[in-house]
Amino acid sequence: MVFPVSGVQVFPLVPFAAALAISTLTSMGGVSGAFVLLPFQVSVLGFVSPAVTPTNHLFNVIAIPSGVYRYVRERRMVWPLTIVILLGTVPGVVLGSLARIRYLPDPRHFKLFMGAVLLLIGSRLALKVLRPPPQGAPSPAPGAFAVRTLRFDLARLEYEFAGERHGISAPALFLLTAVIGVIGGAYGVGGGAIIAPFLVSIFKLPIHTIAGATLAGTCFTSIVAVGFFALSRPLLGEAGLSPDWLLGALFGAGGFCGMYLGARLQKRAPARAIEAGLALAVTGLALSYLVGFFL
Repeated sequence: MVFPVSGVQVFPLVPFAAALAISTLTSMGGVSGAFVLLPFQVSVLGFVSPAVTPTNHLFNVIAIPSGVYRYVRERRMVWPLTIVILLGTVPGVVLGSLARIRYLPDPRHFKLFMGAVLLLIGSRLALKVLRPPPQGAPSPAPGAFAVRTLRFDLARLEYEFAGERHGISAPALFLLTAVIGVIGGAYGVGGGAIIAPFLVSIFKLPIHTIAGATLAGTCFTSIVAVGFFALSRPLLGEAGLSPDWLLGALFGAGGFCGMYLGARLQKRAPARAIEAGLALAVTGLALSYLVGFFL
């Protein structure tokens, strides 16, 4: 089958199966899997035009709601965290998308930067996984995965999970998500691939509690990005910026199933196992981009 916008020729089951497998694993860590789908589209399918970015965002828009629904249903959404992520990333993703159109038509131009950022995050997360757990560290009981907000104001947000109190500076989180929004908008991943490991490795938040919030943030910012790219031609006079709707829908359908499955399985998986998988994925992607920049 030939997809007219991208020019990709592939059996339709391939993008569906790829998205299903990737999102099932990555959604446990609060990541949609778009950061893996992007190199898959570029390197495997040969989709190299700027339209690959809005197509990646379209995948997020279709795929993520099923996973968010599952986290909400099981009371594992930290709503204050979600709100701050949205406030920071939405303006950033518009700026990043504009930068992608005007200044980054060739992905090689930001491979070095993205590779360095992801390598730093992946390394910190790997060190966290390799560090021995504190003696007597509690494991959440099967019914203890619900979160409860304790404080949310302009200075700080705090919540309770598994009998422990966790918190983060609201201004620091806002600044982080604003910067990541710009990167995510240009890269076509919504920012969750960077926000999730940052929250776990640097701010020390439990991975079981941040997944729903980062996925929701990624979904909303991707909606903004798809709309921006769809309107860029009449507003900015740019061509070839609409997503490949059919290819993106196939990726999204596979991701929709994978997100729900991953969110359902997450509470059965140990935190260190999820963190290890996230560290491996982020570090591997970072190395691929650093090597690709110099070759």
